[in-house]
Amino acid sequence: MDETRPLLEHIDSSLGHSVERPLVDFDPNGDPENPMDWSRAYKRGVVILLAVMAFTVTFTCIGVVPVAERIVLDLEGRESKSASILLVTVWELGEAAGPLLIAPLSEIYGRYPVFNIANIIFILGVLLAAFSQTTGLFIFSRFLTGFAVASNVLNPAIIGDIFPSEKRGSGMSLIMLAPLLGGAVGPAICGAIAETMGWRRILWMSAILSILCEVLFFTLLRETYKVPILQRKAARLRKEMKDESLKCAWDADITGATLSWAALRTSITRPIIVMWSSAVLQIMSFYGGIVFAFYYILATTLPDMLKEVYGFSPALTGSSFLAFSVGATGGIVVCNVFLDHVYVMLGKSNGITAAPEFRLPFMIGGAAFLPAIVALYGWVPYAHWPISVLLLAVGLLGFVMILIWVPLSSYIVDAFGLYSASAMTIALIARCLAGTLLPLAIPPLTNALGLGYGFLVLATVCLALIPLPAAVMRYGSRWRQNSAYTRHYE
Repeated sequence: MDETRPLLEHIDSSLGHSVERPLVDFDPNGDPENPMDWSRAYKRGVVILLAVMAFTVTFTCIGVVPVAERIVLDLEGRESKSASILLVTVWELGEAAGPLLIAPLSEIYGRYPVFNIANIIFILGVLLAAFSQTTGLFIFSRFLTGFAVASNVLNPAIIGDIFPSEKRGSGMSLIMLAPLLGGAVGPAICGAIAETMGWRRILWMSAILSILCEVLFFTLLRETYKVPILQRKAARLRKEMKDESLKCAWDADITGATLSWAALRTSITRPIIVMWSSAVLQIMSFYGGIVFAFYYILATTLPDMLKEVYGFSPALTGSSFLAFSVGATGGIVVCNVFLDHVYVMLGKSNGITAAPEFRLPFMIGGAAFLPAIVALYGWVPYAHWPISVLLLAVGLLGFVMILIWVPLSSYIVDAFGLYSASAMTIALIARCLAGTLLPLAIPPLTNALGLGYGFLVLATVCLALIPLPAAVMRYGSRWRQNSAYTRHYE
């Protein structure tokens, strides 16, 4: 099970069909069909296009957060805290399901058709939300748009398709920064729009942005995945040269239907198998999911805090989310500057090749500060402290979440190597499920204990979980030898 080899080749072998040596390949001296050989200007354009779509997706997701309660009130004629929370968090439930299909389909049919079809479904989901007359239909439309988000899965893959490993950093940084900007601008703009023109205008704006992105994707983006590119090249050469023996490495001897179902089945089940055999993946996915859930806990509690305690309007509430994005951007800068440096330094100081566990000091530091920040976030409005302190807590939460998640992702990629795609799928699913379900427990908790003491309980939970990343740092190299998917790392 080699994830560095394309899914089609793996399925061919697993069904007992030998794959001939590739007769058709890219010209090693330069090939205009090879995405690696495309011009630097076009590659930059592709990165910008991916970043714009990532911005649009986050803008659409987070834009309704400040007005979620107003949407439920307009649609139902009454307030419902659970419905307003689910309206925000069900997006993540869709994002948990989507990668299980989007990733394998992109390996079978290519990035271009899957991305475009997913974008169209996303647009239809946004339009459905704009026309919704019931809360149930609105929540379903949010699930549908979350399910159709292809950028989370395919943006890194496309960057890998067109850039060699030593040149991927700037592209990856841009597509990571774009969602943060969308998460900052979305609530700020949408809060003002909802206050003056109504919340449906937010959705129409999102639909227009999504349609513009899809037009650009459809007209400007080219296929980046080498498998369908070489398959088409081989088919063209067979026709031009009238030689049926010309094949690429991934030309199949079985029918497309059988191949597709076999590929899908293998790809969908592989992450579960990898997770089941690896204690470190179970620990890291669980802890990462808990940490990420605090973003949606913040998204569903901060509007109420600002409205009820500080008397903020929807426009001011939306602007307050800028604090989170500023903190998260600071976390990205710190990780980009210091993460690799600390990783190499620890390897040298231990006299060995740098191990995946050397990625984790920043994560442990973030885990140590998280309980205090969570407690501060809940206690500030409870004690009626100044709004500046609350916004500081929001910014620190963004900073710490990035400080935890970037090393966590880097650790999984380093530790699982060939199987990192399957491992990251499990981490993404855990993150999405926690982000959907845990915020639903916050209203009962804070209603029973009060805002301040309710978040003190959450801070205590975070405190109790600090040993998890510390244990992986200390014993992870030994635990990894118990899994066939990480055993090759010493």
